[in-house]
Amino acid sequence: MNTSNSPLQRKLFSRLPIAIGNTMQMAGIAAACAALALARTAHSKPVAIAAMIGAWLLLYFFCHGIAHWAVGRLLGIRFAFYTIGGTGNPAGYPTGLRWLFEHLPFFGVQTEKASMQNASPLAKAIMWSAGVTSSAVLPTLSALYAWGASVPGSKVFLVFAVIWAMATLSSNWRSQTGDYAKARHALHSQ
Repeated sequence: MNTSNSPLQRKLFSRLPIAIGNTMQMAGIAAACAALALARTAHSKPVAIAAMIGAWLLLYFFCHGIAHWAVGRLLGIRFAFYTIGGTGNPAGYPTGLRWLFEHLPFFGVQTEKASMQNASPLAKAIMWSAGVTSSAVLPTLSALYAWGASVPGSKVFLVFAVIWAMATLSSNWRSQTGDYAKARHALHSQ
């Protein structure tokens, strides 16, 4: 998510119209589903493991922005465009990963100013929370699915995915710039 009142601005690489951003993200999510199907049916252990990890990565990168958009639209919030850029919460990552996550292509979505001004504090908070929540939950569900389908290496990967999800939620909750901080601010600025 990108907002003009963030104390730290994301490193932006590109802007996309909403329709193109939605199409790209839905394609990424569909590719994740195909990768999970491949992981389940692959006869090669390395292919199955690579497909499982690929599905997780695709969901991690493609579910965040569209979750903000979908939940926001359901709550009456309008959006101007998508952004592609580094994380908006670099402090949430350990020093060794911080630089990498500032340069990876995350989808953000820019709200329309008038729409946000007219939205209720609760609607804003729910919309802000949707992205990071989906980034933690959906990839973890893919790892859980892989484990249930007995994909090789899935038990260890599920443990990793759960730890990553908990760290994602925890770091975002503690962050002063993350989506949960924006949600708390929305609720307290009534």
